[in-house]
Amino acid sequence: MFFPVSKVIFFVITPSNFCIFAILLGLAVAALTRRRRTGLGLALLGTLLLAAAGLSPLSDVALIPLEQRFPAFPDDGPAPAGIIVLGGGIEAGISESRRQIVFNDAGERPIYLGDLARRFPTARLVFSGGSGFIAGGMAEADVVSRQADVIGVPRTRLILENRSRNTRENAAFSAALVQPKSGERWLLVTSAWHMPRAVGCFRQAGFTVDAFPVDYRTRGWSDVAHVHGFASDGLLQFDLAVKEWIGLIAYRLSGYTPDWLPGPDPKGAYEVTPAAGSDNR
Repeated sequence: MFFPVSKVIFFVITPSNFCIFAILLGLAVAALTRRRRTGLGLALLGTLLLAAAGLSPLSDVALIPLEQRFPAFPDDGPAPAGIIVLGGGIEAGISESRRQIVFNDAGERPIYLGDLARRFPTARLVFSGGSGFIAGGMAEADVVSRQADVIGVPRTRLILENRSRNTRENAAFSAALVQPKSGERWLLVTSAWHMPRAVGCFRQAGFTVDAFPVDYRTRGWSDVAHVHGFASDGLLQFDLAVKEWIGLIAYRLSGYTPDWLPGPDPKGAYEVTPAAGSDNR
């Protein structure tokens, strides 16, 4: 139930959608009722919010704390026993129709799967990604299975998890699939802005990982004064940030993460990795 409800709620409250709904509702109220000033005020509010989210640094301010939560992966310590890459970077439907792998704006996730496979030739490689649509559809992991050679990953090395529909299921199903052993070092690859929620879900599933953030959307705190040249860029970024912050709150309230904003493990993940394998309850 959590999955379809979250999809509907996110559709309504996504800032760009919400602002458009406010404008349309305001115009309708102004035209069809006696509350003309109220309706015009609502339409104006929606317009101003749309402009602020699209052009001002507001989107950067919302996104930077998420992206800065985990530092870039330090290439030190023991070689990883395994690498987990989360889905979200592949357009599965288009890939299936066009019979080639089609990335979206989070395409760095599968790209780094190929890079890390080359850098760590003995590591176990896990790609976790089902279908993110309510009505189902082709899983991202199935696209990777068919197009592994394109991204430079031997199909024989891949462990594919194709049932997960959200981040909580990525963690729970991956833990059950690979059964990590105590003392093993595992890397988790996902977008930098998504890393806090992802790491929290893996910790809650009993699977401690080292963060390997990719797919940055900002340059860092220097972007707090950044003005977007195209409103579409700012809106895309703001929608992403708001969705992620709401996701963090919803996951914490649902017990899917142990903290409101999970951060790095000061003790070092690979030193404390417990055995895992049970589904997250």
